[in-house]
Amino acid sequence: MANKPGKSTFVYVSFIRTTPERLWSALTNADFIKEYWFGMQFKAEWKAGAPWELIFPDGRIADTGEIVEFDAPRRLALKWRNEFMPELKAEGFAYCTIELEPVSDVVKLTVTHSMALEGSQFIEKVSDGWPRIISNLKSLLETGEIILRP
Repeated sequence: MANKPGKSTFVYVSFIRTTPERLWSALTNADFIKEYWFGMQFKAEWKAGAPWELIFPDGRIADTGEIVEFDAPRRLALKWRNEFMPELKAEGFAYCTIELEPVSDVVKLTVTHSMALEGSQFIEKVSDGWPRIISNLKSLLETGEIILRP
């Protein structure tokens, strides 16, 4: 998938003091994801074309999609749809790319979430969620502790 931003796009960039391999592992290890993603479970067979699910701690399905690209430890692209809010599910699928780039002794992490729908409520919601998730991820990798709780 080419990185073609839709009419609604959210981009978040963070610099994390770690290695690309360690960050990639943190992004794809279900147990580690639960630690920084507020207890959410990410179920996936990590390969292009595979489906994935993000599951709330109570077992409800939050989001689903397909892994479009899997280029460890550089780029992950996901087709993404909200499943638990009818008005967001009705907007259809968004695309999320997660890119890792070594910069000196840190890794630049760029998350781009976009949808072809102008004024997407889903993109508005993820623009609040991603900064919280990435802040926890960064803190956990750098200090061993998350900073935000559910």
